[in-house]
Amino acid sequence: MTATVLLVDDHPVVRSGLRAVLAADPSVQVVGEAGTGEDAVRLTGELRPDVVLCDLRLGEGMTGIEATEALRRLDPAPAVLILTTFDRDAELLGAITAGAAGYLLKDVPPEQIVDGIVRAAAGQTVLAPELATRVLQGMRAPLPRLTDREVEVLRLLATGATNREIARELFVTEATVKSHLVHVFTKLGVDSRSRAVHLAQQRGLI
Repeated sequence: MTATVLLVDDHPVVRSGLRAVLAADPSVQVVGEAGTGEDAVRLTGELRPDVVLCDLRLGEGMTGIEATEALRRLDPAPAVLILTTFDRDAELLGAITAGAAGYLLKDVPPEQIVDGIVRAAAGQTVLAPELATRVLQGMRAPLPRLTDREVEVLRLLATGATNREIARELFVTEATVKSHLVHVFTKLGVDSRSRAVHLAQQRGLI
């Protein structure tokens, strides 16, 4: 069975290179390309690929992690396989907790990318042993303690409140809210509001 895949990267030359690599293998069929997370979600709804091969950094707009979360909410939801140059624990854990089926670095041999797509399409997890170990360690590691006010900000953030609305609710300035968010992002090892809320909910912090 051929695994269908949507390529998501903000660099056209990278997408072209991936398409050329994958075209040489009959077990994989590229059905489309997207340069942004928003386009990836839209095209996935239209094309329904088995796998979305997605970078983490997608320029302006959605990050790869935010796109992963949105893609996993679709019905049917594709398997999301991250292919990136970033291997920090924050990105790795963020992608996996967002629902990615696997995580590959762009310096892996082409055959590993093909194998990863086929395995992801079959419902398998795609992680190199050393990355799997880091994921387990990260999941088990306790998160830094949030202050009561930081938890309040996160709870309001989870309702969709803006910085201005949070400031009005807590009787503080917007600058203070932004300062709290910077501390929350640093403590949780995330880089977006949605990731902060997702991780906090997953860990039972809010």
